[in-house]
Amino acid sequence: MKTRLPPPVVLLIAGAGVWIIDRIFPALRIDREGQAAMAVVVALIAVGIMLAAAVWFFRYQTTVNPLSPERASRLITRGPFALSRNPIYLADALLLVAWMVWVGNPAGIIMLPAFVLYLTHYQIRPEEQALASRFGEPYRAYCRQTRRWI
Repeated sequence: MKTRLPPPVVLLIAGAGVWIIDRIFPALRIDREGQAAMAVVVALIAVGIMLAAAVWFFRYQTTVNPLSPERASRLITRGPFALSRNPIYLADALLLVAWMVWVGNPAGIIMLPAFVLYLTHYQIRPEEQALASRFGEPYRAYCRQTRRWI
């Protein structure tokens, strides 16, 4: 599998991009009552999704390492994986949204599609190829039934 960067590093880079954009365009910053609370709620939802996915990885006793999906011992299609083939990456995107809300600069929204496109191209597609090779038709059937993101 030819991935470029581990997904947590991509998330940190995107988060840094949100911060840099805020520093470049401070006049666009929004400060509304409840903004911090909203950011915390979105972050908690993201963490909940991550924890739920981790529980399923543990239950199925398979690898959670995104850099070696070919080492997956079982295909997980239940729990959060019934709603998204990539619940942890979905949670990462929600963490990025939480950070954008916390920072309060709408110009930072440009980092969300950049994050999703990069992760889809350089991480998810190679993972999908590895999982299709490993699990064959059951994985392809799962892909037909379950969306990549949401």
